[in-house]
Amino acid sequence: MRDASILAVRQLTKSFGALRATDGIDFDVREGETHAIIGPNGAGKTTFIGQLAGNLRPDGGRIVFGGEDITRLAAPRRARKGLARSFQITSIYPEFSALANVALAVQAHAGHSFRFWGDARRDRSLMEPAKKILEDVGLGARASELAANLSHGEQRQLEVAMALATRPRLLLLDEPMAGMGAEESQRMIGFLGTLRQRYTIVLVEHDMDAVFRLADRISVLVYGRLIATGAPEEIRANPEVRTAYLGEDA
Repeated sequence: MRDASILAVRQLTKSFGALRATDGIDFDVREGETHAIIGPNGAGKTTFIGQLAGNLRPDGGRIVFGGEDITRLAAPRRARKGLARSFQITSIYPEFSALANVALAVQAHAGHSFRFWGDARRDRSLMEPAKKILEDVGLGARASELAANLSHGEQRQLEVAMALATRPRLLLLDEPMAGMGAEESQRMIGFLGTLRQRYTIVLVEHDMDAVFRLADRISVLVYGRLIATGAPEEIRANPEVRTAYLGEDA
């Protein structure tokens, strides 16, 4: 049901001193859609995502997820309810294998204690789901490789795999293509294209080629305020968006 909202944000505000990083944001995500958030540097995109994920507490406003007010829930509790975030800077365990990274995420979601070394490595309830997720994201053949030895693009895929291990209802992807060259970017667009067929996604991304190819709807954030939301063709033709992006690749 793409008409039903899985996430509803009302009048969300967050200030850092005199800087209003999010300024009365109203925002909705429909079940099954990919909703991109774009804006110039310093627009408040990562601050906004941090509030959705629970890493930052808003000063005012409400966040409703799956019909439940989660405004004051901590990030771990939001994750257990199905909100999964990947970060702008890759956050993996480089000294562990790709498989171990995902198994740890499976373990954390299950609420187990940190007991990976020893018996946990032979725990099929952790390893089998982890293997399946790596296959799903195209890293099955790299399962035993140390995460530190993966390419940058593969590390980003691994981070998404760790998010998928939490069985999310909504994926928050914060610049998944940051730092990639042209070839890796095209591979990542293809990867995200397969994800959007199965998951509801909020995508923060500077790569406009990726945004316009992947998004069902786009919201434009400028100086903490949403100035437009619409289908890609509407956003591309919006004169206020063009003015906000003057000198940028929009």
